[in-house]
Amino acid sequence: MALTASAPPVGKSWANRVLKPEALTGYFLISPAVFLMLLLLAYPFVLAVWISLTSRVLGEPGRFIGLGNFIKLLHDTLFLQTVWNSFVYTLSTVVLKMVLGVILALLLNQEMPFRNLIRGALLLPWIVPTSLSVLTWLWMFDSLFSVVNYILLGVGVISRKIPWLGDPFWAMVSVVIVNTWRGLPFFAISFLAGLMTIPKELYEAAEVDGAKKARQFWHITLPLLQPVIAVVVLFSTIWTFADFQIVYILTHGGPINATQIFATMAYDVALVAGRIGEGSAISLFLFPALLIVIIFMLRFLRRE
Repeated sequence: MALTASAPPVGKSWANRVLKPEALTGYFLISPAVFLMLLLLAYPFVLAVWISLTSRVLGEPGRFIGLGNFIKLLHDTLFLQTVWNSFVYTLSTVVLKMVLGVILALLLNQEMPFRNLIRGALLLPWIVPTSLSVLTWLWMFDSLFSVVNYILLGVGVISRKIPWLGDPFWAMVSVVIVNTWRGLPFFAISFLAGLMTIPKELYEAAEVDGAKKARQFWHITLPLLQPVIAVVVLFSTIWTFADFQIVYILTHGGPINATQIFATMAYDVALVAGRIGEGSAISLFLFPALLIVIIFMLRFLRRE
């Protein structure tokens, strides 16, 4: 008679896996990190969602109004301008940092004197505290003593001073320049790390086949660098949408709300005007869109 082994019950096998000493040790080791994430991330996020659904103002608890704050924002011309400014600011800076980061990484990957020293110096804009570096740019863009205007006038690029922070167009250009300058080292170093992982044998084989540098870049470098580019662009997009210090120190959202973005408007509405519920709604308005972008990017990375 053939003997058939009976499988253990599903619930019992799952419990055995969970209660194994190795599993319990793993749960114990990650518990501090989970506790900190719940305390510092999950709780503030849930609290912000709840506040955004109320009419809470500074000093008063308010009442539950559902999606009233979000509906009100959709009819607010200032908020619609803020949405436009945020997308222009984010897309401009991310594209500039991505293109310039690839070019800079390719240059730093070449053999040159003092290459390691140059790579280390490249990180200075990323290391210096944001507030200190932006205060320096504020002086450089000053309407009376702008060193940028002085240099451009000296070399003949412009014929009169540019009102960097006083004109709506040039104010947006100014914050884009500063954000690009600050975030470029992160892009360049990340792309450089990706370039150093590409086997040199691929380029040697391409040269034997007669491929020029441009074809090597399009068919070898860029495809193999795509996962790194996707991760860096994803992080930079999230950080730029949530940026506050650069815009607030340089322009305070002006002139005429030309550089007002989500973070600065949420600060003005929630902390300056005291409408905490509406300010929370502003800060959470783009969360669903960003969540969709993150999901698509992670699926792309997993497929790659």
